[in-house]
Amino acid sequence: MSKKTLKRIAEALERLSPAAQPAPDFTQAAAFVWHADPDRLEPVSKVNRVAVDLLVGVDRSRDTLMANTAQFASGLPANNALLWGARGMGKSSLVKAVHGAVHLDYPDLKIVEVQREDLPSIGRCLNMLRGADARFIMFCDDLSFGHDDAHYKSLKAVLDGGIEGRPDNVVLYATSNRRHLMPRDMIENERSSAISPSEAVEEKVSLSDRFGLWLGFHPCDQDEYLAMIRGYCDAYGVTIDDATLRAEAIEWQATRGSRSGRVAWQYFTDLAGRQGVQLA
Repeated sequence: MSKKTLKRIAEALERLSPAAQPAPDFTQAAAFVWHADPDRLEPVSKVNRVAVDLLVGVDRSRDTLMANTAQFASGLPANNALLWGARGMGKSSLVKAVHGAVHLDYPDLKIVEVQREDLPSIGRCLNMLRGADARFIMFCDDLSFGHDDAHYKSLKAVLDGGIEGRPDNVVLYATSNRRHLMPRDMIENERSSAISPSEAVEEKVSLSDRFGLWLGFHPCDQDEYLAMIRGYCDAYGVTIDDATLRAEAIEWQATRGSRSGRVAWQYFTDLAGRQGVQLA
């Protein structure tokens, strides 16, 4: 085979599997997104988040996560955190808001978002972060696992095990609608079908046990729902009387069959649009 042919083959293979990019200059942004194939950390110029003061009804979780994050940012020991519970109640919003608040005092605190489908490459991401001067919140949103899903094994070494372990400058924050990161019927199926039911379940739920902080989020009541909207109105300068807000907001949540922080923001977005108020 000629050298020319070998060169063409090598170039084709390189296009199919591009080389990993070097770690970026972490001073250029406060947030990054991890991508695999090729491995790279892309800076995010503007993070999609709200101010931490606008998150209503999650005071205890907010204070706990804020304290943990401030400890970590200052170089002290801190726990990995699992934010679990009702959908639309601000789990991911809280992570981003807390990072934004703590980042003001600790500019070297960065947040790195990792998509669930990229979990098998998480070790390579850690290698990029390990030697950096900055400190990193590794953020995985909507984390859950189904039947025969082995992605959770990729996280175990990050959280607690492995020879290298988690770098001292990295902490993991994850959100999930499920406390044990998998459906209840899947856990029950493991118990009923496995040769050793307890061992089968332990293997699956051991991942959630490796988070030092469990922060629960529960459905909001009507007063909290209305308070969320009023807080958004005050923050963005949207004027509406209490009676009209109450009537419209309750009708809005009734048409969606649910009441949550997400529904409150959706109603407020509609209200701001009708009044010609920009939210950017």
